[in-house]
Amino acid sequence: MLLRTVRPWLLRGGSQSLTCSRFYYADKVARIGSQPDKQSSEYQENYDRMQVLVDELKVRTEKIKLGGGEKARRLHTSRGKLLPRERVDRLLDPGTPFLEFSQFAAHELYGKEEVPAGGILTGIGRVSGVECVVVANDATVKGGTYYPITVKKHLRAQEIAQQNHLPCIYLVDSGGANLPRQADVFPDRDHFGRIFYNQARMSSKGIAQIAVVMGSCTAGGAYVPAMADESIIVRKQGTIFLGGPPLVKAATGEEVSAEDLGGADLHCKYGLKVPLAGPGGV
Repeated sequence: MLLRTVRPWLLRGGSQSLTCSRFYYADKVARIGSQPDKQSSEYQENYDRMQVLVDELKVRTEKIKLGGGEKARRLHTSRGKLLPRERVDRLLDPGTPFLEFSQFAAHELYGKEEVPAGGILTGIGRVSGVECVVVANDATVKGGTYYPITVKKHLRAQEIAQQNHLPCIYLVDSGGANLPRQADVFPDRDHFGRIFYNQARMSSKGIAQIAVVMGSCTAGGAYVPAMADESIIVRKQGTIFLGGPPLVKAATGEEVSAEDLGGADLHCKYGLKVPLAGPGGV
């Protein structure tokens, strides 16, 4: 049987629609005719070995889902902020699945330095009945900063969105590039700057780019909401600026609060002109 899924997406500025077709060649897959002997010692030995690997996978997966360390998670929630997986869960339509991408990104990649899931949560979920690609920064992992693998994971999510014409929703809570590794984050064609290039390209094709600023968005993290078609900022929690108050003081000697420099009220009046959201539990 040939399965075919068609999803029409309305393009901006007209009644024209784009049809995205997906084919699953179920009829081309050969079926295994033999049946395993579940009573044999060989089967049981193989089963036991596989079960050890499955159990190990489950343990690692649960650890990754926790995100950063206990101290970082406690600090994050003490500010009235939800953890990234909680944010995604509340964003998606109730009871609908979330297809997560690249969960083991950065696993044992940086030696003793742990970066669970690459510091970013990505996947496909349904919002108001529409399948969307969701990209959520995890501020409990190195302040949501971007390692080289974080950039690669973010770009992969955007690639999937572009190929399948899926709207992108960015839950932004990021300090931009990880400074100790910035030499490996910025310079190449498919590095950090490609994220913003992709946003512009998808926007021009009518693929919605939506950002929700849920924490500090500094440096590279500030460009994501700036490049989005629509941005929402959480009052008293979300901030958008290239350099924070410490950098302003070092450069000019002026002292300014994060809210006055790039908070929700400022951007609603003078900056990105973004809608406000209340601070409760986001």
